[in-house]
Amino acid sequence: MLIGVMADSHDHLTALEAAVKLFSERGVGFVIHAGDFVAPFSLSPMEALKCPWIGVFGNNDGEHKGLIRRSKGRIQPPPFDLNLDGKKVTVVHELTDEDRRRMDVEGTQIAIHAHTHQPSVESVGKVLYVNPGELSGWLYKRRTVAFIDTEGLKATIEDLALP
Repeated sequence: MLIGVMADSHDHLTALEAAVKLFSERGVGFVIHAGDFVAPFSLSPMEALKCPWIGVFGNNDGEHKGLIRRSKGRIQPPPFDLNLDGKKVTVVHELTDEDRRRMDVEGTQIAIHAHTHQPSVESVGKVLYVNPGELSGWLYKRRTVAFIDTEGLKATIEDLALP
């Protein structure tokens, strides 16, 4: 399965629309947002996804009730654990040492995190850590998303071109 991953969209509707379009073009089977949507109105582009999606709250997501309601319960507090294509996936916004220990002990195979706005892919032990970077481009002027292939346990970071 191909998973599309994004984070730190910070109300940037044009970037969200471009990410949703790219994920649809690539035929991803699932999308994960690792937090910092910010406001409920920013979820509008997510409605165009052609696959299921989930998200977790980030440190800038203040209106939790509105985000939960608008997302129909798809956005939850981290850590959020799920099984995708037989792989245990854990999603957090800000990755802590405690999260790393918990993931190692509980058998997480794919750890998705964000918060730093810097994209990264690293394998540590049996865990593939993926930070898609910032979708908004507000801090580093680079808009990125990640793609994870669950079959090969590999991830890539791609720059997002805006229209």
